[in-house]
Amino acid sequence: MSSEFLWYIPNQTHPGHRGDDTTDGHNSLQTLTSHAQALEKHGFTGALIGTGWGRPDTFTVATALAARTTTFEPLVAIRPGYWQPANLAASAATLDHLTGGRLRINIVSGKDDLAAYGDAEGDQADRYARTREFLQLVRRLWTEENVTYRGEHFRVENSTVSPRIVPRPGRRHPKLYFGGASAAAEHVAAAEADVQLFWGEPLDDIRERIDRLEALGEQVGREHPPLEFGLRITTFIRDTTEQAWADAEAAVAEMAARNPDGPGGRAAEGANPHRRTAVGQRRLLNLTERGEVLDDNLYTAPGKFGGGGAATTWLVGSAEDVAKSLLKYQDLGITHFVLSDTPYLREIERQGNQLLPLLRG
Repeated sequence: MSSEFLWYIPNQTHPGHRGDDTTDGHNSLQTLTSHAQALEKHGFTGALIGTGWGRPDTFTVATALAARTTTFEPLVAIRPGYWQPANLAASAATLDHLTGGRLRINIVSGKDDLAAYGDAEGDQADRYARTREFLQLVRRLWTEENVTYRGEHFRVENSTVSPRIVPRPGRRHPKLYFGGASAAAEHVAAAEADVQLFWGEPLDDIRERIDRLEALGEQVGREHPPLEFGLRITTFIRDTTEQAWADAEAAVAEMAARNPDGPGGRAAEGANPHRRTAVGQRRLLNLTERGEVLDDNLYTAPGKFGGGGAATTWLVGSAEDVAKSLLKYQDLGITHFVLSDTPYLREIERQGNQLLPLLRG
């Protein structure tokens, strides 16, 4: 299976996300459209659009960007609880229809400001049991008619989503991406997801997780096509290896000056306060104990001073260095890559021109 390369669009209320240099109109339709159109121009398939209470609604943003592009594929992050499965299935079917099959969905189960939108807190087991039902029901609504489903968390009676999803080459319906590193999350991914997204862990760690998920798929009796795997990571490239490392170290020094208390210090404005307690995030933060540079060029130091999610670890080097590392992940079975660095527009052009041709041979 050939690999796909996506980017990240900063769907943020506050400017300066991860050092981005766009301030005025940073989240305007004009600015976000310029990102999506630049991604088309420079060879990216599409982009992940992040979600969280206190951020613009991802589905609305994705719809607006899809209307102003021709090939751009939004990977729309959504949360069970914020959405009911039948509502999500109908909205997604509509956008998939209007875009000619350009939609992807990323299911997020991590904690959020649930009470703000009327959701209820549950323990981890309950949260992931709900997510599993959500995935099951959305898939059935996309592929069956007159669906009746009676689960512990969701119920529908004689439900048919319209317009109907049109199967397309390589996908029966919009692909369902999923993250999470806990045992509960991995059981859901192994049984119900189409794509498991990893953050930037060392190669041996990713290999171990892929092996475990494939074994889990057999144990839980997976009924869908084989689980695919993706990597969400910061790719920090410059014209030379030396310049990349000098700039990366300078960027981390600036992060340290802003947040000397490290990961437990000030959270970025608008950040999800629950992120750092998540199992996957803790795995990333703990990598610093194994060294500042792992494998050839996986830089863990950003995690010491406030880097979160994909910004916790960076692949650093020339385009050739970073491509070599990404191709090693590809050899493990990674086929979906979600890359990014800031300033976003500059890096879309740089990485589209310098990195993607190396990854595509």
